[in-house]
Amino acid sequence: MKRMLYSLLLCAAMAASASAQLKLNLDHLASKASESVDITLDASMLQLAGRFLSDGKSDDPKLKETVGKLKGIFVRNFEFASPGAYSQSDLQPVRDQLKSPGWIRIIAAQEKDEGAEIYVRTEQGKPAGIAILAWEPKELAIVHLDGPVSLEDLAGLGGKFGIPNVPAAAGRKVTKK
Repeated sequence: MKRMLYSLLLCAAMAASASAQLKLNLDHLASKASESVDITLDASMLQLAGRFLSDGKSDDPKLKETVGKLKGIFVRNFEFASPGAYSQSDLQPVRDQLKSPGWIRIIAAQEKDEGAEIYVRTEQGKPAGIAILAWEPKELAIVHLDGPVSLEDLAGLGGKFGIPNVPAAAGRKVTKK
């Protein structure tokens, strides 16, 4: 009986950790996009990248530490030739995953036909992941950081690994391009 209970607990733990990574199945948008970026860095790739971030060479000493904590960085970015090439319903499968236990939407911003949402996943009261959805009429971006990362860490990762700058998350002044 103990062995069976142990096996069930192990399966549950594996299922919980596997479900932490969002499934960003958006290949149908890549065929419509004039430009697309697909970055998938799992734990082993991040470990490799961390080797190139020596403390003496990094422009941010916390960068190597932040990257070392992550289980994955997943970025999907699409640019379209004209507005209307995608719809908000294309984001629904991702939003449905973000409704699962542990995920909390902390920021939702909308202005005319552009907006952004930031979600944080917690485990035992501590940050365990961040997801960002951002859209404009001709651009769509989804970023998922899997692992213990804070909004401050996210700001430090901005502009690296395909992650957009998120100055507002760190309390910095927001400037429009």
